Amino acid sequence: MRKSFILLAILAIATSSFAQLYRKKEPLVHTFSIVARDEQTGEMAVGVQSHWFSVGTSVPWAEAGVGAVATQSFVDKSYGPKALALLKQGLSAQEVLDRLTAADPGKEVRQVAIIDSKGNVATHTGKNCIQFAGHVKGINFSAQSNMMLGNRVNQAMADAFTKTAGKPLAERVLLALEAAQQAGGDIRGMQAAALILVPGKPTDPWKDKSVDLRVDDAREPLKELRRLYKVHLAYQHMNNGDLAIEKNDMEKAMTEYRLAMKMFPDNLEMQYWTAITLVNNKQTAQALPMFKRIFAKDRNWKELTRRLPAVQLLTVPETVLTQILSQ
Repeated sequence: MRKSFILLAILAIATSSFAQLYRKKEPLVHTFSIVARDEQTGEMAVGVQSHWFSVGTSVPWAEAGVGAVATQSFVDKSYGPKALALLKQGLSAQEVLDRLTAADPGKEVRQVAIIDSKGNVATHTGKNCIQFAGHVKGINFSAQSNMMLGNRVNQAMADAFTKTAGKPLAERVLLALEAAQQAGGDIRGMQAAALILVPGKPTDPWKDKSVDLRVDDAREPLKELRRLYKVHLAYQHMNNGDLAIEKNDMEKAMTEYRLAMKMFPDNLEMQYWTAITLVNNKQTAQALPMFKRIFAKDRNWKELTRRLPAVQLLTVPETVLTQILSQ
């Protein structure tokens, strides 16, 4: 309660000179974020954490082959889609930022970072953003924050991102966010986080986001975001296994399935579909102990097994089906 009172007092003072510029319908997303690009793959990402509910619906914006945007502080959400639309017209990140801020009477309370598909970076921190506020730009990234506890947050993000070159982009962004929190983070604490990553080249709309993770409300949102990212990676292995099955590459399929199960050994679904794949490929002896463990923990998987032959997802002789169900 006391924190809320202090925050309201700060906001009342900070907004006294630009009360007519702030749109009351927009959230006050004081936060830290990073926009970044992988020089090798062309992928682009935005990572963010804030003491503000559902920050992932306000700050991060990205489109495959176009760019990535973080819009925060006294946030104007329209900066996200407007910036991406201008980037698609061929404007550079700086040209886009200049055009948006020139048309915005509230630019001094905004904080915005843009990276385009060529790696050009542009960042704006308005002079009326609440301290500590600022940004650090580097090759293929920009780290920015406002209302931080201390003044080391941006450099911590920059250092973490730079030192992890060679790792997957999403991992580098997560490490940068974790470094920011370790450096003090938001003066109000933690509540929400998000991570989105898009391919470097335009693709189909349903493939536009390679990673799209949000933690809307949690005591330790970055820990939860990392957990979700691990789940994401595990299910990528499962998907890769399914694709290998379609190509009749059982060796690759089982490698991918095992990698997924190694990451989440207690996930019954991963174990179950791996066992189904084994029996469909006449490796029943390997699958039966798996079915036994799965059915012992949750009998619903046995009922599901009975339903699979009707839709051709389990293609085994009746004798083998009986053998499975006897586990």
